[in-house]
Amino acid sequence: MNPALTVPPAVGADAALLDGFSLEMTGKDVPRLEEAQGSIPRGTRINITFLAGEDLGMRLAAARAVRRLGFVPVPHISARRLPSRAALEEFLSGLAADGTAENVFVVGGDPARPEGPYEDALAVLRTGLLQRHGVRHVGISGYPEGHPAIADRTLWSALTDKAAAIGAHRFGGDVITQFGFDVEPVLSWLEAARARGVHLPVRIGVPGPAGVRRLLGYATRFGVATSASVARKYGFSLTNLMGTTGPDRFLHTLAQRYDPERHGAVKVHFYTFGGLRHTAEWITAFRQTAAPGTRTP
Repeated sequence: MNPALTVPPAVGADAALLDGFSLEMTGKDVPRLEEAQGSIPRGTRINITFLAGEDLGMRLAAARAVRRLGFVPVPHISARRLPSRAALEEFLSGLAADGTAENVFVVGGDPARPEGPYEDALAVLRTGLLQRHGVRHVGISGYPEGHPAIADRTLWSALTDKAAAIGAHRFGGDVITQFGFDVEPVLSWLEAARARGVHLPVRIGVPGPAGVRRLLGYATRFGVATSASVARKYGFSLTNLMGTTGPDRFLHTLAQRYDPERHGAVKVHFYTFGGLRHTAEWITAFRQTAAPGTRTP
């Protein structure tokens, strides 16, 4: 047997960074969650997206399944996809009846024009309906690399206003960021958010292991930088799109550069792109490799 090697402190920090990680799924991913449940720690927060083509019944059933399997459901509320105040009340009432309303994530949503009365996430926060239906914790979105359709000044104003509303209504809260391939803009954004008085815990969005072509497709959609140098730092090449890549290098760099005094409370949120089991197993392997103590070469 090879002699054990002491793991450098930074490697132990990699594993610690994943304490309390969260995952994301869609309403259609319940069978995948059931398949992956043995690889996910009980009590893990699992966000459930609010997509077009998924009806109320599917969204409620997904939240129930997350809870039944021993995890914490975090249903999304997409402000611009809500056709009416009654639709919001119906969704929240259904969550409350099922015991899955305590944690929600409120986002503006993709439609260029609102389908109902809510222009953005702040409008939903200001309705008073969340606390009325038992919501205790609200997640909101952050964009370290900006948004392709929203000016940076508007994004910062929205973030500070939403954080203030969470505090005013005495919710617990956190910020979940859009994923990216480069640690530098994430850390710069964290410092800027703290400087603007946003002190909510932040969950850094990280893509789970996936095909390079698929990752680039999502990156293009969300305005995530994918230059040749950024891709190389992350661990893939723009000239070879057939492979699969994970966030190993990103997380190593984040652990090395993260400073609680400057960046505040930080955890990791994985966008699974339908690969719940693959992501969960990757996390387990990564944590075992990066655990403090000893390992074999």
